[in-house]
Amino acid sequence: MKKLNILYWIFTVLFALFMLMSGVTNALVTEDSVMLIVDTLGYPRYFVAFIGVAKIIGAIGVLVPGIPRWLKEWAYAGLFFDLIGATYSLIAAAGFDASTLMMLLPFGLGALSYYFYHRRNAQSRSTRPEPA
Repeated sequence: MKKLNILYWIFTVLFALFMLMSGVTNALVTEDSVMLIVDTLGYPRYFVAFIGVAKIIGAIGVLVPGIPRWLKEWAYAGLFFDLIGATYSLIAAAGFDASTLMMLLPFGLGALSYYFYHRRNAQSRSTRPEPA
């Protein structure tokens, strides 16, 4: 159980940090965020702050222990929707190139975090004593 917890927290913290870093730059509507999201991808300027706040909320939802399972599932789903949408938009707007493969990093971290989240929950349910 200890190894499982360590792996879960490593992947979850790395995934959440990746999403938080990009979320904060989007929420602050930095020049780089505007250049990527508005100029390159063609989204409206108001979308930059919106997607940033959504990423921050999702990252917090993934990190906070003890929140209801349905809420954590929505946080993971939202972050994956963001990653899928960003990857698709980037390929559609700028075409595929080798730098697009960098999106595999957050996908991999998120997938491993989600996998170990469920493994951890399954193991804690199986080791819980039966009620009398």
